[in-house]
Amino acid sequence: MLGSTSLAGLPSALFTAGSALAAVAVGRISQARGRRPGLAAGYLTGAIGSAGVITAAILDTPVLLFLALFVYGAGTATNLQARYAGADLATPDRRGRAVSTVLVATTLGGVAGPSLAAPASAFADHLGIPDLAGPFLLSGLAYLLAALVLACWLRPDPLLTARTLSRTATAETGAGPTTDVTDGAPAGSRTGVVLGALVMVVSQLVMVAIMTMAPVYMHDHGHGSTASGLVIALHIGAMYLPSPLTGWLVDRYGRMKVAAASALTLLAAGLLAAASPADSVALLALALALVLLGIGWNFGLVSGTAIITDTVPLATRARTQGRVDVFIAIAGATGGMTSGIMVAAASYPALALLGGILSLALLPAVAATAFHR
Repeated sequence: MLGSTSLAGLPSALFTAGSALAAVAVGRISQARGRRPGLAAGYLTGAIGSAGVITAAILDTPVLLFLALFVYGAGTATNLQARYAGADLATPDRRGRAVSTVLVATTLGGVAGPSLAAPASAFADHLGIPDLAGPFLLSGLAYLLAALVLACWLRPDPLLTARTLSRTATAETGAGPTTDVTDGAPAGSRTGVVLGALVMVVSQLVMVAIMTMAPVYMHDHGHGSTASGLVIALHIGAMYLPSPLTGWLVDRYGRMKVAAASALTLLAAGLLAAASPADSVALLALALALVLLGIGWNFGLVSGTAIITDTVPLATRARTQGRVDVFIAIAGATGGMTSGIMVAAASYPALALLGGILSLALLPAVAATAFHR
């Protein structure tokens, strides 16, 4: 539609900006009205964005495309916020597993989505719609169905119910609980909020930066798109499939230990990616590195989410979670944009090494929070 590649990165930037804004909006709506209207509104907005993208493709209007992609970003933000809803009613000793259940469901969509892209494109072409807009038909329908399912069947609302149970417990005991965690900072602690956010932000930044340039690095070493697709598929699987195990580890051994494991796993991934030889062995080494990268990201997301849910009071939980997800979106955008610059200025091994070293920043933060407790 643009006729050149000079502005090819703008849609992605607008999509990310829309996702960040939607994270705040969904968090505020959830805080005021509950998870059901917040998540349903987010998914419905994503569906509207999908319709806008399709309309822009039909009319061949780039400006409308940019606006629609900005709106479409709400769907991704809502997907991410859904994990918080899964943890609202979970007891502290089962929150990790509650979050992991939502993330495992993401795996199903991640596996099924790409395989449905070609049929969706063919169906769009049959309708007289540009075939590249076909996947947006699928995503728009999925977002619309998600909004309807949540609006009709997410009852009782988990966040509102959690507040009611908390008020009842407070009335019966005469005082609210001073802590809601197994191994973290006390409920309401700013230290815990900062740590949880830092774990997820650093994990997202390192993961996106190293992953984004991996296909380019493979192409430069003579590997085709099939090999790149396989490596990325393994990476995505490693991001979500370990979630049940991660959730159990978080609940069994504590948030802090898994957060520290996230940093060490990301470091190992960075070191291995940096050491990948420039020959046929690079495929195996890089595949293992990206698998470790996905596992490290999973450790960080599940443990960070549990820390945030533990330490933020119900009165401000949804709003704070929305703000945290804004920083996660910004971290992903920053990692994606700066990775190319880093590789152009130095090399992919240098990028991977820097990402691994950056992940070590989590260790003193975890240690400091544990000492503060």
